Amino acid sequence: MNKRRSDALWGYVFIFPQLIGMLCFSLLPLIFVFVLSSMKWDGFGARSFIGLDNFVYMLHDKDLHVALKNTLWYSLLSVPSSIVIGLLVALALNRVAGKTVYRVIYFMPTVTGTVAVAIVFMWLLNPDFGIVNTYLKQLFGIAGPRWLTDPNYVIPSVSILSVWLGIGFNMVIFLAGLQGISKSYYEAAEIDGANRMQQLWNITLPLLSPTTFFITIIAIINSFKVFDQILVMTGGGPGNASRVLVFHIYDYAFQDFAFGKSSAAAVLMFLIILLLTLIQMRISRRWVHYEG
Repeated sequence: MNKRRSDALWGYVFIFPQLIGMLCFSLLPLIFVFVLSSMKWDGFGARSFIGLDNFVYMLHDKDLHVALKNTLWYSLLSVPSSIVIGLLVALALNRVAGKTVYRVIYFMPTVTGTVAVAIVFMWLLNPDFGIVNTYLKQLFGIAGPRWLTDPNYVIPSVSILSVWLGIGFNMVIFLAGLQGISKSYYEAAEIDGANRMQQLWNITLPLLSPTTFFITIIAIINSFKVFDQILVMTGGGPGNASRVLVFHIYDYAFQDFAFGKSSAAAVLMFLIILLLTLIQMRISRRWVHYEG
């Protein structure tokens, strides 16, 4: 009993720094945001309680409506693409030799600084001398669009960057899921005469559904948190064509110094993400299959 208590005590000692960090940098700021959402504060003077006025203002704020629409459009473009491409890459790497080398190559964008990558993509997508438009003109005779200055192309352009950044993470998680599937299923399927496509559809995808569900949840949450790319590449423009929720929150807080309204927008985003997650968890009962 004494040894068990001693082990438990040392466990608490080792996790104590992490608990302090989580308390100071996650839990307390989260609580403060909820409190601040009911106040009027410019970041310097006294705070005054105004109840739900910030939420009423935000619900009628046209810029928030635009930001929500742009965020949903961005999520619709980036989430399915990154999941499908990540799955295809994982399926390919699961059958080749030298998985570790390829895994590192495909995972490298994930650990690359978003700001640095955004600057590179700004150069690649430059409408006048960028590589993308140059190749489109030379190889296909197509005049490329003005990627980051055309309202119709700005969100797809940022989505391309985000998909490239997210493929590596999804690939690694899918690979872990694929390697957790017992080979006995495939051996039995081969005995029954199933081809690779049938094995993929009837064995791999159903048994991989918990992994797919996890990646989907994470991808949707991350898509609502997009900010670095927008700030560096477009600044929310042209106009409000790339204004997303986090940029909207940032704009109110650090441009207008309306921290109460900014906090209210953050709470609304939290509630939207929570609602989407709960809906996905409810729907997952129909398509997520757990082994055994």
